[in-house]
Amino acid sequence: MARTLNLGIVAHVDAGKTSLTERLLHLAGVIAQVGSVDAGSTQTDTLELERRRGITIRSAVVSFVLDGVTVNLIDTPGHPDFIAEVERVLGVLDGAVLVVSAVEGVQAQTRVLMRTLRRLGIPTLVFVNKIDRGGADAERVFAEIVEKLTSAVVAMGRAYDEGTRQAGFVPYAPDDELFTSAAAEMLADSDEEFLAAYVDGRAEVLTGTRLREELAARTTRAVAHPVFFGSAITGAGVAELVAGITGLLPAKEPESDGPASGTVFKVERGPAGEKVAYLRLFAGTLRARERVRFDRSEGDGEKVTGLRVFERGGVAQRPAVVGGQIAKVWGLTGVRIGDTLGAAGTNLGHQFAPPTLETVVVPVRAGDKGRLHVALTQLTEQDPLINLRQDDVAQEMYVSLYGEVQKEVVEATLALEYGIDVTFRETTPICIERVLGSGASYDLMGGPDNPFAATVGLRVEPAPVGAGIDFRLEVERGSLLPTLLKAVEETVPLTLRQGLHGWEVPDCNVTLTHSGYSSAVSTAGDFRGLTPLVVMDALRQARTVVCEPVHQFRLEIPADTLGSLLPVVSRLGAVPEAPVTRGSVCVLEGRIRAAVVHDLQRQLPGLTHGEGVLEFAFDSYEPVHGQIPSRPRTDHNPLDRKEYLLHVVRRI
Repeated sequence: MARTLNLGIVAHVDAGKTSLTERLLHLAGVIAQVGSVDAGSTQTDTLELERRRGITIRSAVVSFVLDGVTVNLIDTPGHPDFIAEVERVLGVLDGAVLVVSAVEGVQAQTRVLMRTLRRLGIPTLVFVNKIDRGGADAERVFAEIVEKLTSAVVAMGRAYDEGTRQAGFVPYAPDDELFTSAAAEMLADSDEEFLAAYVDGRAEVLTGTRLREELAARTTRAVAHPVFFGSAITGAGVAELVAGITGLLPAKEPESDGPASGTVFKVERGPAGEKVAYLRLFAGTLRARERVRFDRSEGDGEKVTGLRVFERGGVAQRPAVVGGQIAKVWGLTGVRIGDTLGAAGTNLGHQFAPPTLETVVVPVRAGDKGRLHVALTQLTEQDPLINLRQDDVAQEMYVSLYGEVQKEVVEATLALEYGIDVTFRETTPICIERVLGSGASYDLMGGPDNPFAATVGLRVEPAPVGAGIDFRLEVERGSLLPTLLKAVEETVPLTLRQGLHGWEVPDCNVTLTHSGYSSAVSTAGDFRGLTPLVVMDALRQARTVVCEPVHQFRLEIPADTLGSLLPVVSRLGAVPEAPVTRGSVCVLEGRIRAAVVHDLQRQLPGLTHGEGVLEFAFDSYEPVHGQIPSRPRTDHNPLDRKEYLLHVVRRI
């Protein structure tokens, strides 16, 4: 069996990812004619909405053979509203191609993607696309890559006749001085041997062959990134990119021996409503009719009822899938995105910021409320970060979003696929709460206000940003039965999903300071019931501050419109940096609250003659100034002890 490479194509929206995928499929002989994004005729944009809008919404897999290497290519969305789809793909990649437009250059999403690829150690090539477009400037874009992405890059050739249909790419020969000098300089920056050879001018170390070998080794380790130039539309430079993909990225021999291990990176529903999981197998063999147990499975797992493996442009039913392959798996009704199989499964956790907006989804026909909940639950299977929440008191359904485009897609999907028309309430930012100080509380079993057969004491303290909830013990581990301790440990983060103002508390240290139980009557339910009251009492002592999401923004506008735009940016509370003018174009960067980004988007066309372009990406959470926003609670409020206890007693 041929070596296999699981390859991701990633980029900022409209950089030409899907067009590049089409060109690669054509070179591999999978399709006779290159499809068009605008015409809706591409292989990987199969959803009706994708064809209508001309953007990728869901990741898609296609397999083909290039130069003896089986490439499982995963085309990912470029629009920032669908960054979660990209996140789920990263854990199954052997390598990636980052596509950058030769016209627009390095954009907001480009920077986010490259930072993440380098942080995760994913070997990455860069393809500067659209050299045939008006305004293309390969030299300028290469300089932007060095300045804004990484200096660990080497141009593998040069573009010519940019901005015309005759634009092309000439690869450097192994001993071309332009290549050897640039490669030696880049390699010397991080290697003492090469630095000494570069300074001494030792020819035996600085040969083109030796430099290419070292570049290939560093590319495999994701510490160097070869850069190619071309056009996916005309095909210029794509053959050279293919040589880079097969020669520089780490294709692997199939690993069929040993226990099966892999990761589920996508879940969809089949024609009959059945759940279908997309599984990248890293090692071992998975067979049809075999029982499998994922990391979050209960009991003995579930039986695989069908397998289809991606190969040669399609999917084929197979009795087994082996390490290195990607398969669609049937029969796993409980499977979820991110589930891992075996010890070698890879779950990278969250690499990008979570959604920063939320809204209430309302069915146009009141009778559709039940069907709407089922539909949103299924959409959450495909995109868990939608984070469907049911308000038990107001009977409303909330979803989390990255932006207005995603909201439009959710609305259209509900109408097209489920026949449900919906409206949305105003989109509002998702805030968080940060703990300010230390607070402690305890409830003793048998106390006057404690109806539970349990003693629980907790201390809540601040933790660094990104640390998560760290549960600690200040009592002897044997002082509680394992099931009772587990009940407390599991209930703490569930309670902190809504803090004093209703927002999640993502980072804090929680220490168990008191514990007690009666072997005759205490149950895990007693500890699950009491823990929220103690957590919230301690949190009230510690106090929290509400923080709202803030984005980094980049505005590209006609220079003559800066004067009318700046007052608007200022009124919205944005903090701009000094503007940079290049000819007739002005670039303005800065920070802006997520709550007002949509207002800026709405006003931008009128302020810039329809020519302004706004890019933004999440930057951080900052304390709210002015009126503190509260979020309606979707639980039975443990801040109100009487109401909470009445609810628990009724439930029991």
